Amino acid sequence: MTFIARRILGLVPILVLTWTAVFIVFELIPGDPVNLMLAGVPASEEVIANERARLGLDRPPLERYFTFLARAATGDLGESFRTRQPVTKMILDQLGPTLQLAAAGLVVGLTVGLFLGVLAGLRPGSWLDTTCTFTALAGSSLPSFWTGMLLIYVFGSMLGWVPIVGSGFDALILPAIVTGLFIAGDFARLVRTSIIDASRQDYIRTARAKGLSPVKIVGKHALRNALIPPVTMLGIQLSNLIGGAVVTENVFARPGLGTLLVDAVLNKDLPLVQALVVYTTAAYLVINLIIDILYGLIDPRIRHSRRVPT
Repeated sequence: MTFIARRILGLVPILVLTWTAVFIVFELIPGDPVNLMLAGVPASEEVIANERARLGLDRPPLERYFTFLARAATGDLGESFRTRQPVTKMILDQLGPTLQLAAAGLVVGLTVGLFLGVLAGLRPGSWLDTTCTFTALAGSSLPSFWTGMLLIYVFGSMLGWVPIVGSGFDALILPAIVTGLFIAGDFARLVRTSIIDASRQDYIRTARAKGLSPVKIVGKHALRNALIPPVTMLGIQLSNLIGGAVVTENVFARPGLGTLLVDAVLNKDLPLVQALVVYTTAAYLVINLIIDILYGLIDPRIRHSRRVPT
């Protein structure tokens, strides 16, 4: 519990620094937020002054900064310039489709990456290794929008196996594949390297000398120890899924945070863009905290080594 508590407390200064950077960037953006809200509609100086007071823009920058931190910590970052709805509510309304796409993409990415990585690691230097490595490299190198358009053309238009747009499981297949390939390549290569390194250890030679089956050697001994580096990398890749969703959601015309972010940028909806950046940063740090905890569970030596000696 001490290990987890230290990790949680370590997030506080990082969140403050990142949210401070967000505040400074948006303070430096030229243009009056009230004029953006009015969108060219004529208004008197009194109306503009009242609106600035309502938004707190008439206060000193330092006071606005601490107000911003307090509202960010409580999940209230104001109203959208375009819709006049609370930005937190708008994000929550679009969070479900994005999490659905990210979860489906994660399943595809881990399945494909683990399968290719284990096959390549068991036969290093063989044609199987070359084929799996090339496939993994191609999957992570191809642009998401190009892969998405190719899958739409082949499986949606030519073959008609799955719908291109819509809701439900069928409409999720192609976007999940595009999102999953985004992380499958790097995951496969790291699993391959970890399997090769683990196979050279003494405990693997001992297991082979005992006559254990290859499946038991890989599944019970080599794979568990080989998963430590991939799990660490997974924390970074999970947050990349959100970035990949921005492109994927727009290619497949799906609702979600990616589509919401693009619309907010095009409409210069600063509070919504600010809220998306703040919450995405917090989610990134929380995901990496969970991965760090899982890292310690997989290898107990890690959390024991981080204890303060008495």
